[in-house]
Amino acid sequence: MKSLSVKNFIEALKGKSELEITVRGRRTKEAHSVTVWFVHKGDNLYLLPVKGSDTNWYKNILKDPTITLTVDGRSLQVKTKPITKPDDVQRITELFAEKYGGMSEIRR
Repeated sequence: MKSLSVKNFIEALKGKSELEITVRGRRTKEAHSVTVWFVHKGDNLYLLPVKGSDTNWYKNILKDPTITLTVDGRSLQVKTKPITKPDDVQRITELFAEKYGGMSEIRR
C-alpha cells in the first residue's frame, strides 16, 4: 500500500464512488476495514454512516479519530471530526444525495 499526500489522494478519488476506511475497534483496538461512500467538497472529505450514530465505524472513530483512507491501493492517514449539528448534517446529506442519485438512495 502506497501512502500519499492529501493532494495526491484527492486526485486518486476522482471518478470514484467508494473508498475503504480502516478504524481501530473501540474495545479490541484491532483494525477493521469497511467500504463507504464519500463526498469531497472544498478541503473536506465527508463520510456518511448509513445507520447514523449506531454505525460501528462511527462509534469507533468517536473513541479513536485517526483512520486510514484507501482507494486503489493508495492510502492516507487522517484525523476525523464528527459533524453533529443538525443543519450541517442536513447539508452534507444533501451533498450525498446529489452524488448518489437522490435521497431515496441515501435512505436505502
